[in-house]
Amino acid sequence: MKARQILGKYRIISRLGEGGFATVYRAYDMIEGIPVALKIPHKRLLTKEVLETFRKEVQLTARLDHPSILQMKNASFIGRQFVVVYPLGEGTLEQRLNRRLSTKVALGYVEQMLEALAYAHQHRIIHCDIKPDNFILFPGGRIRLADFGIAKVVQRTGLLSAKGTGTLGYVAPEQALGKPSFRSDVFSLGLVFYRMFSGHLPEWPYEWPPPGNRRIAERVHADFLTFTQRALQVDERKRYKDAIQMLARFRRTRKQPSRDSRRRKSARTTPDWRTVKLRDFRRSFGKELSATSTCGRCHGPISEAMQYCPWCGARRRVHRGAVPFPRRCNRCGRGVKLDWRFCAWCYGPAIGLSSNRSYSDTRYTARCTNASCRRRELMPFMRYCPWCGRKVRRKWRILDSKHKCDRCGWGVLHEYWSVCPWCGKSLAR
Repeated sequence: MKARQILGKYRIISRLGEGGFATVYRAYDMIEGIPVALKIPHKRLLTKEVLETFRKEVQLTARLDHPSILQMKNASFIGRQFVVVYPLGEGTLEQRLNRRLSTKVALGYVEQMLEALAYAHQHRIIHCDIKPDNFILFPGGRIRLADFGIAKVVQRTGLLSAKGTGTLGYVAPEQALGKPSFRSDVFSLGLVFYRMFSGHLPEWPYEWPPPGNRRIAERVHADFLTFTQRALQVDERKRYKDAIQMLARFRRTRKQPSRDSRRRKSARTTPDWRTVKLRDFRRSFGKELSATSTCGRCHGPISEAMQYCPWCGARRRVHRGAVPFPRRCNRCGRGVKLDWRFCAWCYGPAIGLSSNRSYSDTRYTARCTNASCRRRELMPFMRYCPWCGRKVRRKWRILDSKHKCDRCGWGVLHEYWSVCPWCGKSLAR
């Protein structure tokens, strides 16, 4: 494919990379007006077997709905080309490792990478090709696992035959012999972690400690070395049994204080992953959701319309933060305008008019379904019409988010929240 070549609704911009099965291009979606990544199989390999491989990748990726796994946008034939479309990231972890990577950012990546692989293992899927090129970086410190092209669904035995799969330098010994398992992905991910923190990629026969061991000891707690060493055991029986167990061990390791007092002091002043996550939420969705208040229990950002804290699940019958309205509801503490007859947020009784004047507001973006309603204007996430008191049946959505709560149907943010802020249902997956 050449630059500016048109492929369906996509215009090719440049080539991003090439693998054994396909080439990946940067392209522009002329309908949606956004940049995307196109994965196109090599024509010389466009056989029934290769198409079947890509079909399996599409099916596997569609099953994995997780914020740290790269979601497919579309997959279809365009003319004679089979094209898989993905969101376009900022680059790969392989490219990022060519520049200095701070310990704070690296540990944030480690947790997200483990969460992605643990989610795949939970769904009985072995990736079989864990390497830096298959982790895609996105704004806000996000990293996502991609390329399930040679992933395998585990049979009842927990093992499968996949001789010849994987990438040289990141393949576990037993996988090279055609017997990959969950522990093989653990080994490959351990190699990626070791390279991230030491700058060196261990090589066969994988004797401990590999080159760069001292550099890791200077950057992180000694327990992290022990954590990585177990993942890199040549005897697969001595490794973590899967990424789920590995993730649990990593989280316990992160809670250990540093033995270096200078690094302990630095850790207190350096934002942890939760702080980075909250900061990214405020930047991306804080304005849209009017998240200007703070939860009294966990101190996470919340808005007055939320009935529950989306971070810790605390019930919010009464709002105690600031409100962008001239007065408050006596029952729920949320803001109301002077010309409203009812509180738009709670089950309270009529509040009555404070002014006969009708006030306009740019925040009115929807309409009440009651045809006899006086004004019928609604603001996002209102639960009741402020003019007639009728319950709002509309399922409010969040822009730039396709997720919704399974119970109430309102928009949620799986990549940030643990609880639906509208009905209190857990969003754990």
